[in-house]
Amino acid sequence: MIETIKLTKQYFKLTAVKDLDLNVQAGEIFGFLGPNGAGKTTTLRIIGGLIQPTRGTVRVFGHDVLKDPVAARQIIGFIPDRPFLYQKLTGEEFLRFIAQIWGLDDRKAKMEMDRLLEIFDLSEWRDELIESYSHGMKQKLVMVSALLHEPKAIVIDEPFVGLDPRATRLVKDIFQEYRRKGCAILLSTHTLSVAEEIADRIGIIHLGSMIAVGTPDNIKTRSGFQDERLEEVFLKITSPVHAG
Repeated sequence: MIETIKLTKQYFKLTAVKDLDLNVQAGEIFGFLGPNGAGKTTTLRIIGGLIQPTRGTVRVFGHDVLKDPVAARQIIGFIPDRPFLYQKLTGEEFLRFIAQIWGLDDRKAKMEMDRLLEIFDLSEWRDELIESYSHGMKQKLVMVSALLHEPKAIVIDEPFVGLDPRATRLVKDIFQEYRRKGCAILLSTHTLSVAEEIADRIGIIHLGSMIAVGTPDNIKTRSGFQDERLEEVFLKITSPVHAG
C-alpha cells in the first residue's frame, strides 16, 4: 500500500502540500485529482523519492521512503509527467540500461522486456532510435521502463497525455491487469472521465489539502451533487466560492 501521513511541502512562503493523509490499498486504483497547482505533482514526486518533504511520513508497502529510500524505490514504478529519454538510444538499449540500474538478472529482464514491449505494441520498434518515436510511443516506452522491475506500487502523473484512443484503451487495460495482480496504483489525471471509469476511489486535492476522498458516487452524495457528472462536481467543489 501507499500511505502518507501529515505530508507537507513548503517552498519558502508557499505551502504546496499541507498535512496530506493519503492511503492507497494493494489491488486498488486511486485517482488523484485537482486543479493545476493543487499539489498533485509535488505529492507524487515525494512518494517517488525525487524530492524531500518539509515534514510528514511516506510509506510504500511498509518501507519508509525517507528513512529507507533504496528499499522503497525498488518496489515503486514511477511514471512522471515529463519523462526524460535518451534520444540516441534504441528502445531496447534504453530498457537494458534501466534493467542494469535496477540490477536485474539479464535473462529475467529480457523476458519481462519482451513481454512488456509486446503488450504495449512496441516490439517492432525496439531497434529504432527513440528520437524516431512518436510522443505516444515515447510515453508507452516510459511505462515499460517503469514496470520492468515488477513493482508492487505504481505512481503515475498524467499517463494519457498524447495517447490516441487505442493507446489510451490499452493503457487502461494494463492498469487493470496490474490492479488484479495486487499493485497499489496512484494515478493523477486531468481526464476526469477516465478517473471515474477506472478508479476504485478518488481523492480531490485543492490548495495543497485533500478536500474529498471516496468513490465517485460517495463524493457526489456527500457534496450534495449526486445527480451531477464527476466533472461538474469537481468544478463546483474546487471553485473559489465553494472552497471559501
